[in-house]
Amino acid sequence: MARTSTLPPQSAFFHAILRHLVAHPEGDRRQNIHEAMPDLLQMTQAQRTERLANLPHLRYRHRSGFGLSMLKAAGYVDNPAPGTWQITNRGRELLTLHPDGFDDETARHLIRESRKATRVEGAHDDADESAVSALQQTPDERIDAAMQEIQRAVSEDLLKRISDSPPVFFEELVLDLLHALGYGATEDDLERVGAAGDGGIDGVISLDRLGFEKVYVQAKRWQGSVGRPEVQAFFGALAGRRARKGVFITMSAFTREARDFASQVAESIVLIDGARLTSLMIEHGVGVTHYRVLRLPRVDGDYFDAD
Repeated sequence: MARTSTLPPQSAFFHAILRHLVAHPEGDRRQNIHEAMPDLLQMTQAQRTERLANLPHLRYRHRSGFGLSMLKAAGYVDNPAPGTWQITNRGRELLTLHPDGFDDETARHLIRESRKATRVEGAHDDADESAVSALQQTPDERIDAAMQEIQRAVSEDLLKRISDSPPVFFEELVLDLLHALGYGATEDDLERVGAAGDGGIDGVISLDRLGFEKVYVQAKRWQGSVGRPEVQAFFGALAGRRARKGVFITMSAFTREARDFASQVAESIVLIDGARLTSLMIEHGVGVTHYRVLRLPRVDGDYFDAD
């Protein structure tokens, strides 16, 4: 599921950037502006370290960098020298009018100004409202949100297709996934059991070529949550085979009691629910293809700011 950021809104970053620059009338470096944001906005430690889910960068730096670009486009800050940013007279006037922060209407007006300044000739105004509605997010955050939306839709589709498939298909899928995760040197090291009298074991994976070390697998294609009794029974089946490692996979979810029991025997059992199952399938390309690779450009600040 998409994660909701707890950072202050983009409008707060606009205001904080102007406050920082008005205190530095000669201008300041981009890096210093970024580093000032957490204190100016009184961010918690969690907010200071929050990252985009699909991009390995600090989220607040994206909002700060986006804020600088938008404020410059609207004429409230300037970039008179490489790496140096200054507040303009127009920016000082705006800050004087709103010393305590920007309300929603002021923030909407600011982003409209910046959009108009950078609009491609022939563009239509009907795109403005969608841009304004995305005011609280940077472009990178919108890409991140779109990625999460795509993954959520693919996950739902995967679970439906698994549900519509025969039980034997789910057991084979689980073994394919574990093989993709690196368990078993070859497909010959994966054995499907899944028959009457299997003692709750659906598959066996040999971790070494001689079969001394094995991982036992149980795959439950249930719609309802898997409870503690089922996990305990699986643990008992492992003990009956003198096995030390087991993976219990379901396309639904585990109850809290089941997870509590698994945590007590964490060295023996790993639980994988439907959400984690589909996430791993997407990550490792099991039943999923990746049809597009995006190359996103980013200005190399070190190249331009080098002394």
